[in-house]
Amino acid sequence: MKENTIVRYFEENNGILNMVPIFVPRRFGNAGRRLRLHPHDYYALGTKRGSIKERWFSSVITAMNGELAAPDEGMSYVNIDNNVENKILFKDFVDTLKEDILGKDLYNKFGTWPMYSKFFDYEGPLFHHLHLDFESAARVGKLGKPEAYYYPPQYNNYPGKFPHTYFGLNPSVSKEEVRERLLNYENEDIRITELSRAYRIELGTGWYTPPGVLHAPGSYLTYEPQWNSDVNSVYENITDGEIYDSSFLYENCPEDKMGDVDYVLSLLDWEKNVDPYYKKKYFRAPIVLEDNEDYTEKLIVYGNEYIEAKELTIKPGREAVIKDETAYGAILVQGYGYFGHHKCSTPSMLRFGQLSEDEFFVSYDAASKGVRIKNESKFEPLVMLKHYPYMEKNGDKK
Repeated sequence: MKENTIVRYFEENNGILNMVPIFVPRRFGNAGRRLRLHPHDYYALGTKRGSIKERWFSSVITAMNGELAAPDEGMSYVNIDNNVENKILFKDFVDTLKEDILGKDLYNKFGTWPMYSKFFDYEGPLFHHLHLDFESAARVGKLGKPEAYYYPPQYNNYPGKFPHTYFGLNPSVSKEEVRERLLNYENEDIRITELSRAYRIELGTGWYTPPGVLHAPGSYLTYEPQWNSDVNSVYENITDGEIYDSSFLYENCPEDKMGDVDYVLSLLDWEKNVDPYYKKKYFRAPIVLEDNEDYTEKLIVYGNEYIEAKELTIKPGREAVIKDETAYGAILVQGYGYFGHHKCSTPSMLRFGQLSEDEFFVSYDAASKGVRIKNESKFEPLVMLKHYPYMEKNGDKK
């Protein structure tokens, strides 16, 4: 029965899915309150879960979020008939439709939708941490996690408490200096960011963060395309006055490596962390791909072999047929109009559990044929962010 509903919806909507908003709490940090969620709903899942600080897009995986998390927390759903009770998991669409939704090349390579994106929204800075590479993650039955950041102006009406991001370590820092700090993880404030370097966040730009690189994200709301993984090691024990015990440092270590500082140090990609040209290699200014009377398209995540993203702006009163070479997820950040035959609009405010018209997933066939996108405002641009896995093209060797 569910499979029939999936196929019928997919065909009736020409391969374009309207997604249900998915909000995720985190037990650490304070909410930045820029997710356009109703002010009363930031603790909608209970105070023990912490406040809601993330919204996930195009996700077929669950959040690594503690014992109290629901079994589907972080997983995307499709709005079938404008009744939220009848929503169906996006993963069920992928598992049922396979190459019909993802395209033959992507499905044959990955067997699933291999990435997701999110908004993360913290009032203060996040802890200095790394994500495991694929080899290290495999030792605990998980995938490595490359990720990228983009800072949309439309969702950043204020900068939070610390709009600067630390990346890596100062080039002069030694492994022994880092080791000495980690040995005192439960004894004192180890002030690990004294060994790092911070960059002030520039709205409308972004960064690529490889696995194994330490980073402490700043307090702007961030759009974050990433691989299908939620796996890290936290090197900072006190951040913005909040204490993190050693379980955060060792939570993704094999059983026989728990408490082993040297093993945790081996998770670092040392050369990337101390690269004196880190910004030159990993800062991502947008690249304009097209700019005409109807629309502007920019590449905002690029320069890696895992993930890409674009920003598309349809100009006031204009429309365009936009073609892409892969299936993709999309989230509106400004404006209203039509996305294919779906009405689309950027919300002013959402209640927890409410449906919306701002998030979509576009199948391979629909993307390759082109989606007609219309801006119905006379004055305001229609702006969306589009995320998808990188697929090598002819002559393209990243």
